[in-house]
Amino acid sequence: MAKGEGAESGSATGLLPTGILQAGERPAQVKEPKKKQQLSICNKLCYAVGGAPYQVTGCALGFFLQIYLLDVAQVDPFYASIILFVGRAWDAFTDPLVGFCISKSSWTRLGRLMPWIIFSTPLAIIAYFLIWFVPDFPQVQALWYLFFYCLFETLVTCFHVPYSALTMFISTEQSERDSATAYRMTVEVLGTVLGTAIQGQIIGQADIPCLQDPNGSAVTLEGANRTHSTTSLRKTQNAYLLAAGVIASIYVVCAVILVLGVREQREPYETQQAEPMSFLRGLRLVMSHGPYIKLIAGFLFTSLAFMLVEGNFALFCTYTLGFRNEFQNLLLAIMLSATLTIPLWQWFLTQFGKKTAVYVGISSAVPFLILVAVMESNLIITYVVAVAAGISVAAAFLLPWSMLPDVIDDFHLKHPNSHGTEPIFFSFYVFFTKFASGFSLGISTLSLDFAGYQTRGCSQPAGVRFTLKMLVTMAPIALILLGLLLFKLYPIDEEKRRQNKKALQALREEASSSGCSDTDSTELASIL
Repeated sequence: MAKGEGAESGSATGLLPTGILQAGERPAQVKEPKKKQQLSICNKLCYAVGGAPYQVTGCALGFFLQIYLLDVAQVDPFYASIILFVGRAWDAFTDPLVGFCISKSSWTRLGRLMPWIIFSTPLAIIAYFLIWFVPDFPQVQALWYLFFYCLFETLVTCFHVPYSALTMFISTEQSERDSATAYRMTVEVLGTVLGTAIQGQIIGQADIPCLQDPNGSAVTLEGANRTHSTTSLRKTQNAYLLAAGVIASIYVVCAVILVLGVREQREPYETQQAEPMSFLRGLRLVMSHGPYIKLIAGFLFTSLAFMLVEGNFALFCTYTLGFRNEFQNLLLAIMLSATLTIPLWQWFLTQFGKKTAVYVGISSAVPFLILVAVMESNLIITYVVAVAAGISVAAAFLLPWSMLPDVIDDFHLKHPNSHGTEPIFFSFYVFFTKFASGFSLGISTLSLDFAGYQTRGCSQPAGVRFTLKMLVTMAPIALILLGLLLFKLYPIDEEKRRQNKKALQALREEASSSGCSDTDSTELASIL
């Protein structure tokens, strides 16, 4: 019904004098878009659920794949390191590649992004399940895991990049997109909790206790897997397969809810553009857009800070703090705290602005990191710090995805004929985030190796414990401060956002009033 009304007023636009239109029809045109862009809570929840598959699978792989390759699949440590490194590098490379392919995609009856999500899902769950399967031919095990790990990362990128870009196509209202992003971040944090809980509980029996040598010093357990009976090892392998099956089921359910509950919307002014922009030209324009570069630079350093903490958290709890059996509980405390405080940050950014939320939210982690660095090992204080750290993690989850649509809106105003660049914005942001993840993993591993890390030891030398403390406290603090300094250069404040919103609304109304009926006919023809 709304579409018919729009076409009717569009036809009248070409017949009636300007003065009559201004007097009689303009109020109706202003009202109609607002009514169309309102998202229900159900729409926002369905959109948010789509973020869970990436987080659930990513969390399970991030925390457990290395242990699985070494202890269950019994892959040689050298080949295991190659699998993990190449998989992460390939994962980063596929984001701009998929972004390029999406930018060349045409609109279909399902939209431009939804077909990627639909067709990648069944292949992704097959590849994910086969990552956790131990083949009977050990000679090519390394190639098996490398192939299916890279294949899964490619397919999950085909899901996640269009899903991230979907933020720009669920509504043209900034407030609605910000609200939907807050729902999404809440579900994604819950996804990390769910992934950790499912994987940890089901395969908990796969953990191998450390051993002490006769002199009382910690030793490595390179041959520990060889002492396992075949029955015990098979039971552990089946536990990993069961966990993979549960997580794959969650992936499918979330994808179905997303596809059925969210409708991809096309910008009114975009439908009037005849020629799509080439990827290279779009990439040049995106990378020359100042606000985007400054936003990426700021969040690159803050993301690197939180990834250093995440990547070394288990080792820090185990060896520096001495809480070997409390790691999963501390992680759960952080993630639950982050989940509960995302609505608080959503309210804060609407009241005080996004730049203020960045400064307050991300810098709030600094005092607690200092406390961890100077305090003695104390379990109660560590739980308090974990809960407080979760508050800052929530801000780090929410704010980048909430600010990126503002940058894209600013880009559209400066380049109104440059449509189809949204996947480039999102894919390269994800690319830089994954680059930060790979860089933090490499630096951490190299630092621990230089410090004399002993694989599977019950304790570590003092140099290793000190290195872990620096990686979890001082290095993240320095990176956070550097990232916040770069945010001072970010130009889109609340006043600029309001100006952009008014200008975009005027652009959409002009596009709707100048050719709605022609546009509807063109869309119908392309669909048929």
